Amino acid sequence: MEHPVILSALFGVPEEYKHVFYTWLAMAVLFAVGFLLRGRMKLVPTGLQNFMEVLIGGLEDFTVATVGEEKGRKIFPLLCGIFLFILAQNLLGLLPFCDAPTANVNTNAAMALFVFIYYNYVGLRSWGPKYIKHFMGPMPVLAPLMLPIEVVSHCARPLSLTLRLFGNIRGEEIVLLLFFSMAPLASTLPSYFLFLLAKCLQAFIFYMLTMIYLQGAMEHAH
Repeated sequence: MEHPVILSALFGVPEEYKHVFYTWLAMAVLFAVGFLLRGRMKLVPTGLQNFMEVLIGGLEDFTVATVGEEKGRKIFPLLCGIFLFILAQNLLGLLPFCDAPTANVNTNAAMALFVFIYYNYVGLRSWGPKYIKHFMGPMPVLAPLMLPIEVVSHCARPLSLTLRLFGNIRGEEIVLLLFFSMAPLASTLPSYFLFLLAKCLQAFIFYMLTMIYLQGAMEHAH
């Protein structure tokens, strides 16, 4: 968001590195919430514990129902961490004098490259040299045609993940800034609820695409 990002300025963070500062801030918030919940766990959850259990439990049930019991629970910790990390970064953009790190293409590119490397690693670990069959198509006769197409398709995934998240978050913040410049209070407050939903949705889309890529890497090539 093109407004004075006062919080990063107070710590003397250069403008070109502010997304790194807010990425670490999002990490600090998540660690703080984790330590807070760990010290206040109750058998009958209330407040923040209840909210987090509903959120994480819902994501876990969705992952297990989609991927399967064994594989779903195996990859869920990573998927949940990605979702919460992106969500925390997205929501920082709604706070006064803060900026969303996901509105910077470098942050998203780093996460997208991690997903790309990790799901291919999982595929190689699961199938070894046979992982190449995921790129060969359904019939051997089509392999010379399908191999370059599949390679290009897989290499485009990090770019797609990066630009989808960047474009949506950056666009939302620009629209929010325009609304605020035209009518500081009347137009901005109602739009906060819409953008809150959109930022949650973008985190879920990144999470879901990562889950699909991991599921495809772990499944047998047909």
